[in-house]
Amino acid sequence: MELLRFIVRNIFRNRLRSILTIAGVTVALLSFCMLRTLVTAWYAGVNASAPDRLVTRNKVSLIYPLPVSYRNKILQVRDVAAVAHGVWYGGIYKDKKNFFAQFAVSGSEYLNLYPEFLLSNGEKLIFDKERNACIAGRKLVKRFGWRIGDVITLQGTIFPGNIELVLRGVYRGAKETTDETAFFFRYEYLNERNRAANSTFADKAGWFVVKIKDPDRSAEVSQEIDTLFQNSLAETLTETEKAFQLGFVAMTDAIVTSLKVISIVVIGIILIILANTMAMTARERSSEYAVLKTLGFRSWFLFRLIAGESLVIAIIGGIGALVLSFPAARVFQAMLEQFVPVFEVESSTLLLIAGVALFIGIAAALPPAWRSSRIPIADGLRHMG
Repeated sequence: MELLRFIVRNIFRNRLRSILTIAGVTVALLSFCMLRTLVTAWYAGVNASAPDRLVTRNKVSLIYPLPVSYRNKILQVRDVAAVAHGVWYGGIYKDKKNFFAQFAVSGSEYLNLYPEFLLSNGEKLIFDKERNACIAGRKLVKRFGWRIGDVITLQGTIFPGNIELVLRGVYRGAKETTDETAFFFRYEYLNERNRAANSTFADKAGWFVVKIKDPDRSAEVSQEIDTLFQNSLAETLTETEKAFQLGFVAMTDAIVTSLKVISIVVIGIILIILANTMAMTARERSSEYAVLKTLGFRSWFLFRLIAGESLVIAIIGGIGALVLSFPAARVFQAMLEQFVPVFEVESSTLLLIAGVALFIGIAAALPPAWRSSRIPIADGLRHMG
């Protein structure tokens, strides 16, 4: 207890330097926290994947469609419980900067495959009944200020012309990590327009979502589905939803790697900041440490005194970062919502921040603590701090 009192007093002997060091550690740890959260958010779709959902797409590339007629054949495969199909629309809402994910799907049967999307039976019934009905996530509705019954016009980019949709439902996520920024409308409505325009996209689906009865048989079911369409004009590739999502993450692998590298660099910067402060502090107090040795205090006491000071500064900075992490995450969520739908600080990230704070507190103190505890008394007394 007496040692802790010495440590606290020593920290605030040079208040400005200590406050600036603590602020630097807090900012650096907060930056590290946001970078790690961004990496986690990048994998949100992967982590939210269900083991009993498969995705069937064109074997060549996702940009090539598949005949809708494949649905009935997939349903005949053993252990397949349900099948739904969807298409990426990619329209523009008022302005190009208003980006959000837009899917034309095969009615409520598609949404039923995602129990994490909470929607009332009444909203699903209306969605199936009205061909121009649409459903949007809670965050997306809040972003644009939509209300039930509003007409939403999307300008086609992949598909010609504009479509007018009526908002009939708002879904919310079963968990905080569920994406609440997606937008769904009826595939039949889009397909009617494609048929009228004699489009090559008529009666074509972008992918099929397949729900299976036994997740342990996902590999066998995937192979059976792909065998059905072997040597056809549109061969398929069926994989687990997690593998499908990882494919998208792999496209931006360079970005994810860069974020991880930057987060490690931030740790190095924190270490340098704190190590520099502790080195200056130990150098200034060399004569004081020599006097303590003269009075009979052992080297181990000096080691603990310096290391404790560094550790307390790091812990205070870490606590500051932990306190600021949640408001900072909300700011980042608002800034990156259209690119990163889920930006939540996980408990594992908070534990990592605490661990990093302890690590840099100890590591930064080791060189000056070791040097001060080993310096001869005569050399310490001669030092002019």
